[in-house]
Amino acid sequence: MFGGISLKQGGAALEITEVKVYPKSRGNRKLKAYATVTFDNAFVVRNVKVIEGGKGLFVAMPSRKVQRPCPRCRKSNSIASRFCNFCGIPLELPRNFNPQQETRDIAHPITQEFRSYLEQKVLEAYEQEVKKRAQTDSQTV
Repeated sequence: MFGGISLKQGGAALEITEVKVYPKSRGNRKLKAYATVTFDNAFVVRNVKVIEGGKGLFVAMPSRKVQRPCPRCRKSNSIASRFCNFCGIPLELPRNFNPQQETRDIAHPITQEFRSYLEQKVLEAYEQEVKKRAQTDSQTV
C-alpha cells in the first residue's frame, strides 16, 4: 500500500518489506548512504544510493558502467575508455557518446508511482537511521 493505494502489477501487489540503510560519514559529500531494499521478503536489491542533489535528497538505483569490446583483443572496456585496459591500443569514443549514458541502472522502477513509493520508504529509513546515530553519538559524549 502506498498512500492508501495498493501497488499492483499483473494482479500481484509488490511490497517493500525491509530497508537497511548504511550512512556514509566520510568521503563523497553528495553520497549520503547506501541501502538494501527487500521486496515481499523474497527479492533484494543492494547498492541503492541516497544522494544529496540540488533539490534535496533523492534515491539512485544500482548501476554499472556500460562496456564495449576492444576491436583487437575483444576484451570489455568502459565505453569512455581511451585505451584498452588489456592490450593498450587507443580506442575511439563512439560517435554519439554522451557521458550521462556511461552507466546504466541494473534494476529500476518502471512506473512513477512505484518510484515514489520506493523513494519514500528509503528516505524514511535514512532519516530514522540518521536520528538513531545522532542519539547514540549524543549519549556517548
